[in-house]
Order: sequence, then structure tokens, then C-alpha cells
Amino acid sequence: MSGMRRFDGRVVIVTGGASGIGKAAVCRFAAEGATVVVVDLDQAAGEGLVADLREQGASADFVRASVDDEAQVAELYASLMSRHGRLDVLVNNAGIVLESLGATTSLAEWRQVLSVNLDGVFLMAKHALPALRASGGGAIVNNASMLGRIGTPGATSYVASKHAVEGLTKNLALEHAAEGIRVNAVCPGYVNTPMIQADLEAQPGYLESLHPMGRLAEPEEVAAVIAFLASDEASFVTGSSYLVDGGYTAQ
Repeated sequence: MSGMRRFDGRVVIVTGGASGIGKAAVCRFAAEGATVVVVDLDQAAGEGLVADLREQGASADFVRASVDDEAQVAELYASLMSRHGRLDVLVNNAGIVLESLGATTSLAEWRQVLSVNLDGVFLMAKHALPALRASGGGAIVNNASMLGRIGTPGATSYVASKHAVEGLTKNLALEHAAEGIRVNAVCPGYVNTPMIQADLEAQPGYLESLHPMGRLAEPEEVAAVIAFLASDEASFVTGSSYLVDGGYTAQ
């Protein structure tokens, strides 16, 4: 595989890596020389992606795990360190969306969204830190969404979870800056992924029209920013969040 090879010799974890932005990030890191560990619940998609990458000469593994289950997260890292001996980058991309108003969201639904979108980021980062420290530093990139900056009616639990990820990103950055561990977030607008296909089909052209650029982001455009934040080119960037929203929040 060809590319700039910014990640030769480095080990990268991408959660939610079997589809959408996560898959694009996996492919970007693999193209630039990384050994990529794909974490997802969709085993067929994850194993299929890894098989394709290996055919192209990349180094990749798949791990099926729930990011909000601490025992599974701990086992994931134990397996990674046993197999690869180091960790350089964690991309916290796994997330779920629930479309409902705050007044009609059940506590169980609220907790499910917060569990994956916030607890999952916390647990993956918490258990990554010793491995990153042992590697002499590294980077964590969280997928926080432009809805970590603004609200949108009908997605209360999702918006709350993404605002919380922004805060977690800043605090982890402050706590670990002196160790050479950088923590940043990427904040995409609406992206052309399976997660929003139902919305696209229900209201053709609507989500595209909300962005001043008049279109959705492609997963690869978000992956490019993730790769930048994970790379040495962003060596003095920590505690930041980068909007990739086609001008949505500039309005």
C-alpha cells in the first residue's frame, strides 16, 4: 500500500472501525503504514475489512468488543500488548444515535446512548493510557461531532453525550500533556455513512442543504483530519477539537 507512511511501525486502535468514518480511518492509517486494530461489534464486516487490508499488504487485526464493557476493554488491551507490544494511537469512533426528544426519552434509552458514546470513550482512553505511556507517548482522537458544540431538537441524549466527550477530551489532554500523550477531538457535520441513511432516504437533499457547502462530508474527509491529529504533524496540538462540518456551525 502506498502513501506518506506517517505511521510506519505504529500501532493504532480504531473503535467502530468496521463502517463509516471508522472504516475510512482504518484504511487511511493502514495506507500510511500503521498496524491497525479494528474494534467493532459487527464481526462479519470487521473481519471482511481486515481480510481486504491484508490482501493489500497491510497489517491489521479485528477484535469484537463492546467499548462500554470494562472487562472486554481490559481484555482487548491485554491481547493487543501481547500481540503487538505497543500502542501509539487510539481513535474513539464508536457511537450510536437515538432520535428522540428529551421529554420522551426513557432513562434506559438515555443510559444506552451515554454508555456507548461517553462511557466507551472514557474506558477505552483509561485503559489506553498505560500502553501509550509505555510507548513514550502517543495520541488519542475522539469523535465528538459538531453536535458537541451545538444542539439539534430531537437528539437530546446524543447531543449531551457529544458535549461530554468535548469536556473529557480537554481534561484528559491537560492531565497527560506532560507525558507526551496528546488528546484531541474531531467534530464532523453530517457524513455520508450508514448511520444516517434512513434520514437521507426520508428527506432527500435536506441534510445536504443544512451545510453551506451544499453537501455531506465523505468519511474519508473526516479520516484525513483524524490522521493529522494522530500524526507528528500535530505535535503541539492537544486539548483541541477540529470541526469538519462544511461551515455548518459558522452560520
